[in-house]
Amino acid sequence: MTSVNSAAHILDKQLKNRIRRYGPMTIAEYMNAAAEFYYSQGDVFGVGGDFTTAPEISQAFGEMIGLWSAVTWQAMGMPKPCQLVECGPGRGTLMSDALRAARQVPGFLESVEIYLIERSNALKTIQGETLKGHKTVWHSSISDCPDGPIILIANEFLDALPVRQFEKTKDGWRERQVNIDKTEQFCFTLRTTLSEDFNAPINANIGDIFEVSPAVTEFIGMVSARIVRHGGAALFIDYGHKASALGDTVQAVKGHKFHHILDSVGTADITAHIDFEAVIRAARSVGANIFGPIEQGIWLKRLGISVRGALLAKDQAPSVATELESGIRRLIEPNAMGALFKVVAIVHPGLPSPEGFSQSGSYE
Repeated sequence: MTSVNSAAHILDKQLKNRIRRYGPMTIAEYMNAAAEFYYSQGDVFGVGGDFTTAPEISQAFGEMIGLWSAVTWQAMGMPKPCQLVECGPGRGTLMSDALRAARQVPGFLESVEIYLIERSNALKTIQGETLKGHKTVWHSSISDCPDGPIILIANEFLDALPVRQFEKTKDGWRERQVNIDKTEQFCFTLRTTLSEDFNAPINANIGDIFEVSPAVTEFIGMVSARIVRHGGAALFIDYGHKASALGDTVQAVKGHKFHHILDSVGTADITAHIDFEAVIRAARSVGANIFGPIEQGIWLKRLGISVRGALLAKDQAPSVATELESGIRRLIEPNAMGALFKVVAIVHPGLPSPEGFSQSGSYE
């Protein structure tokens, strides 16, 4: 821990020196620098880390995604090879559970090539241990994966991509930035010049904040264009709002508690809510079909997670059964993760409506 804090102190000094030399940085630049350091630490997940993701709550989550992937592969015509790609794989838990469940579908495991999109060497080591026995290839970007049909999975990946924030002033929109105050601490400030090339797509009052994430829309556009060219589907699960909305959603979590994003840079997980309306626009702009967003709880129940949970709990000791059932409820109940998290699927125009989604498409 001491070495992590020492390294974080160095990052703090580096960013402040950068601001002194070049002026305030955008919130996106700050998030990028913080995230690169944060994930280089290694295992930040679970009870002993800073936050817990759905795969760590119940094995049934990854199993549902594995079966979804296999059924999607069948709808694609069972191509061989087919790339099975996960972005931001954490400990590798989701992929491990998905592959175990997908064994039930003949030919699937023999046809897929497993790729993990990960930049942290520390996390690659953990993922390799989790997925021991599977041939796995790591890349730092989806663009490094070879051409061909693809099934891409991304759970709580988009929310970690940086956002830019703009605030409405009496003169117009100005970008929010990170600066240094008189006490040598990070602080928020507004760019001195107007952001004349920016205008929020919704009405706003003075003081309102609107977020955009070029990183998210560029990534969605790149994945969607690839799917249109080579075939396949992508599944994104994250928290956010269905329609573009005003508000500051950038937040940090450390030790399972909220943490100010400007404190102890690089030692907390910084994320922002996803604007799913912007995701839909990015996918459709290159000719891909998109389904959702649909609430995670509804989607998981349509896939049969409640039945799977009951099977897992059967014949278990009462305490184990209770824990298993509690995990499923946490994933699907609206007052837990069921409503906050949304699911979207981007698919090739020639594919049918994917499992768990209605044929109506967006805004279920």
